[in-house]
Amino acid sequence: MNTQEKRPIYVIGHKNPDTDSICSAISYAHLKNKISDNNYVAMRAGQVSNETNFVLETFGMDSPQLITDVATQVKDLSIKKPQGLSYNTSLKTAWTLMRDTKDATMPVIGEDGALEGIIALKDIATANMDIYETRILSLSKTPYKNILETIDGTMVVGDPEGYVESGKLLIGAANPDLLEEYVEDGDILVMGNRYDAQLCGIEMNAGCIIVCMGAAVSKTIQKMAAQNNCRIISTPHDTFMVARLICQSTPVGYFMIKDKLFTFKTEDFVNDIKTAVAKIRHREFPILDSDGNYCGMLSRRSLIDMNKKKVIMVDHNEKSQAVDGIDDAEILEVIDHHKIGTIETIAPVYFRNQPVGCTATIVYQMYCENDVEIEPNIAGLLCSAIISDTLMFRSPTCTPLDKMAAEALANIAKIDIALHAAEMFRAGSALQNKTEEEIFYQDFKKFNTEEVSFGVGQVSSMDKQELESLQPKIEQYMLKSLEKTGLNMLFFLLTDIIEESSITIFVGEQAPEVIKSAFGVEVADNQHSTYLKGVVSRKKQLIPKLMAALQQ
Repeated sequence: MNTQEKRPIYVIGHKNPDTDSICSAISYAHLKNKISDNNYVAMRAGQVSNETNFVLETFGMDSPQLITDVATQVKDLSIKKPQGLSYNTSLKTAWTLMRDTKDATMPVIGEDGALEGIIALKDIATANMDIYETRILSLSKTPYKNILETIDGTMVVGDPEGYVESGKLLIGAANPDLLEEYVEDGDILVMGNRYDAQLCGIEMNAGCIIVCMGAAVSKTIQKMAAQNNCRIISTPHDTFMVARLICQSTPVGYFMIKDKLFTFKTEDFVNDIKTAVAKIRHREFPILDSDGNYCGMLSRRSLIDMNKKKVIMVDHNEKSQAVDGIDDAEILEVIDHHKIGTIETIAPVYFRNQPVGCTATIVYQMYCENDVEIEPNIAGLLCSAIISDTLMFRSPTCTPLDKMAAEALANIAKIDIALHAAEMFRAGSALQNKTEEEIFYQDFKKFNTEEVSFGVGQVSSMDKQELESLQPKIEQYMLKSLEKTGLNMLFFLLTDIIEESSITIFVGEQAPEVIKSAFGVEVADNQHSTYLKGVVSRKKQLIPKLMAALQQ
C-alpha cells in the first residue's frame, strides 16, 4: 500500500511552537518515513515565529500544516459508502441492492453529488404495504424505464424514455362495455390478448396498455396505439404478477426521507455528535464533506470501533502544552528534553527523554543510530533548532552533545554557525511590527503546582535597545491581561543574547515574593520587573527556581 493511502501518524510539537518544535517535528517525521512503511506527517499546533519562518525559507522547507485539535472526528471513523441511488431508481432495484449488500439505509444522490434524501428498508416496506393509491405511478412520475425493468417488459409502441404523467392503474379484465365506464385519459391498463379490450383502451385515450403472458400484439392495434399516443408494453408475466410488481417501479425519490435529515460533517468531532446519535435511534447517518457533498454512511457501531488519531509528541510532554484533544488521541511516542510532565497514556509508548539542550539533538542521534543519511536541508533544520534552543551554546542547558551535533549538522548543511545564528536571531527579534499580545504569546508556556498556576513567556534578541523599549509595553499588557488568562501569575523574559542576561517582568499578587525568594533580589512596592544577570534559560534557570520558591 502506498504511504499516501495510509492513515497519517501526526508528529506534533507544542502549542506556540518554537524553532526546535517545528524543525524536530519535520525532521523526525522524515526519519520515521525512511525507516518504516507508515505515513508520518509533521504538523504544528500554533503559529510559526519569524525566526522559524526564516529557517524554513533558508532550507527550502514548507511550514507544517496547522492542526488545532487531535480529538477523533467523523472522518476518523469507519464510514461505509454504499452505492448511491438516483431519484428515479425503482423501489425494486433499491430493494434488491439493499438485500444483496445488507444495507438497511441508502442515500439518494443528485447529479451534482449532493445528498437529496435517504431511503430505508422500512420505507420500501411501507410503500408496498400501506399505499392503496391507484394513481401512485402518475403521482410519483414513474419513468417507463422503471416499469419495463420491473416487469421485464418490452416497449412495443411508444418512447421508453418518458414518464407516467397522469391516470390510474387498472386491470382490463372486464368486457369493453364496462371498461368504457372506468377508463380515463392517461390510464395504464394491464390485460391479456383480447383485441376488443385493447381497442377499447386505445379509443378511451389510455396512456399505456400492458399486454401480459407475452401475447402478440396485432399490427392494427400497434398502428392505432401509435396514432393515439398510447404506449404498448409486452411482458412475459401474467396479470397477477404484473399487478403485484408494477408498483415496485415507482421511484425511490417519491418515498425517500428528505426533510429534517440528520447528517454529520466529516470535520465534526465525535464527542460533539454522540448526544445526537444517542437521542436519534437511526441505524445509520449520512456524512457530508465541507461542501455538503455526500461522503458515506456512518453506523452506530462505528462509534464503538473508533480509529483515534495517532500522534507522536516532540519537544514537550505536558498536557497543558499539547495540542487540544490530546486525551482523545492515541499517543505512540514522546521525544523530548524537558522535565517529565502530565501526559498519561492508555498503552505503553516509546518515551525518549534526554537531558540535552534541544530535542533536535536527540533526533540527530536517532538518525545516526538508524544509520540514515541526513540530507542537507534536514541538517540545516536540526542545526538551526540547536542554535535557537541553546542560544548558540550560551544557554546553561547546552551540553557538549548539543555542540557536537550542531557542528556535525552545520558541516552537512554547509553553513557557518556564527553567521547563520546572527541572521536567525535578527529575523527572530524583528518585534517592532508585532502587537504586545503577539510578542507575549510567541513562546508562552503554562505550569502548575498543587496550588498555583502560572505562565512564562520569552523572547530573545541581540538588540539591547529593542528589549529595553519593549519592556514597558509588555509590562502594561501583562498587568491588563492577568485576570483574563485565569492564571495566578505571569512571568516574561526579555533575553539579551549578547550579554547572556534577561529583563524579567512579573505580575500577580505573589509574583514579587516568588521572584525575591527565587533569585534573592530586592523588589520594591509596585515593582514589576528586575534584571537577572546570567539568566537566559527558562527551562533550566527560571522554572526550577520558581517551583522551588513556590514549594517553600
